[in-house]
Amino acid sequence: MATLERVQVLLKPAQRRALARIARREGRSISEVLREMIEWGLTQRAQTNQQWKEALGRLGQMREANRKRGMYPGDLVAEARAEREQQNEAIWRRSS
Repeated sequence: MATLERVQVLLKPAQRRALARIARREGRSISEVLREMIEWGLTQRAQTNQQWKEALGRLGQMREANRKRGMYPGDLVAEARAEREQQNEAIWRRSS
């Protein structure tokens, strides 16, 4: 068995009771159950981090492909606002 280190962990009463129920049902110690859950959580976290890294890598590739194709040089939001203001002004002039 690997070397273990003692740590102090503060749990909510409900968490302690849930761990005790699992340990009792499985015939193991709370420490064993907790170590297993921590290992599972660390593995899940590493997998999630890897998935994010891969997704960000794909996003970077898409951005690079778009950059090579050429991006629209204007400011779409500003242009849409200006167009809408012109439309509103035309409507206001007609109604005056």
